Amino acid sequence: MDFDHQKREQGRFGQGRSRIEAFCENVRKIGRDDPRRVVHSLKVGLALTLVSLLYYCQPLYDSFGVSAMWAVITVVLVFEFSAGATLGKGVMRGLATLLAAALAVGAHHLANLSGRIGEPILLGFFVFLQAVVFTFARFYPTIKARYDYGSVIFILTFSFISVSGYRDDEILKLAYLRLSTILIGGSTCIVISVLVFPVWAGEELHNLIASNMDKLACFLQGFGHVYFEMAEDGVSKRDKSFLQGYATVLNSKNNEDNLANFARWEPGHGRFRFRHPWKQYLKIGARTRRCAYRIESLNGHLNSQAKPEIPSKIRETCSEMSLECGRAMKELASAIKTMVKPFAAHVHIENSKSAAENLNSVLQSSGLLGDNTDVLQLVPVATIVSLLIDIVKCTEEIAESVHELASMVNFEAVEPTVSPEKPKTGQSEPMKSPDDVNSPSIIIVIDEPSLENGTSDSKSRA
Repeated sequence: MDFDHQKREQGRFGQGRSRIEAFCENVRKIGRDDPRRVVHSLKVGLALTLVSLLYYCQPLYDSFGVSAMWAVITVVLVFEFSAGATLGKGVMRGLATLLAAALAVGAHHLANLSGRIGEPILLGFFVFLQAVVFTFARFYPTIKARYDYGSVIFILTFSFISVSGYRDDEILKLAYLRLSTILIGGSTCIVISVLVFPVWAGEELHNLIASNMDKLACFLQGFGHVYFEMAEDGVSKRDKSFLQGYATVLNSKNNEDNLANFARWEPGHGRFRFRHPWKQYLKIGARTRRCAYRIESLNGHLNSQAKPEIPSKIRETCSEMSLECGRAMKELASAIKTMVKPFAAHVHIENSKSAAENLNSVLQSSGLLGDNTDVLQLVPVATIVSLLIDIVKCTEEIAESVHELASMVNFEAVEPTVSPEKPKTGQSEPMKSPDDVNSPSIIIVIDEPSLENGTSDSKSRA
């Protein structure tokens, strides 16, 4: 029995030790993944230590008293990971406190005029009214997105000063101490966040948009190889795990919106001036997500059971469309990262549009349907072709948004050292009307068309 008891104790000790080791490994992993998290933790500790001096230093405590605790609370509530978020919350907390304190003092003096009996009734009405108005205002989308924190602080400060002032005759001193300690705590957060290893929300948004486009480019460049190089059983032999990076783009809207709101509060830094066009980044992000939704649909066809010989007739043009869109997206992502005008992206987009036109001609003239062909087997192929053409249009829209950003920010004009591949149109000059090739129609004719008709239709559209 003693031996069994000792063995169980050793087992529990071993489990506890393994859990501690796993916890320590997770802590190290969090620090290794982003060392800025460690720096941010140290910055918060430094800010709290500094404002705690209002309590520890006797002369400062004599000036502020127990109200110094508001400075500590302010640091805990205001200090955020990015400088923009800290600036935004700090400024909103200071302005909301100032405005609410002024109105609360005014409400208190107005309530005094109604006598001792009417004063609590009037103060209660003022508290009720401001709580109703500002709580309802928080449901407004713009206020909810940008000023929600300020609304909460306004309600808290007005209610605190109004209610406390009823029992405290020195309401002006109460408002002054609360405002001054909050300003001290907020200023400490802002100074440390901006001057000590700052993390800029604008730079985070800039890198996020470029990274999302890079993920889409990775999928598009690899899709043709994975889908069209199929085994006999209809399943690709290649590893498709590298194609799943696009999935994070689908849910990036909230993160982009938050970073854009924080970036508006930041001063000029690095390559980003004050009042940088952050809304344009949101426009690029929205178009990138629309493209990602098409890619999500395209990803569902990777395990399509369509007959291999059917897509093999159009594999070259489809692969070229996907590859050229991926190259264009890669160039656009690189242009945003380096803030250099994307000269080469235009050529890749023209290549993809030309491939879409060629594919339309192939579908009309190649006679994909035979006497014994099941029409339903062509539906997956037609769906993939339609999605690829839609992706070509999305890529062109993203390129337009990036060019708009380049003109707003004055991206550096650097000519490519290696000239990109010219469009493979098979014509004497590139097509000049984008409206003709943005969304070319795809026609699958049941009756076998003549080659002359298919050729003449193609020329008329060109």
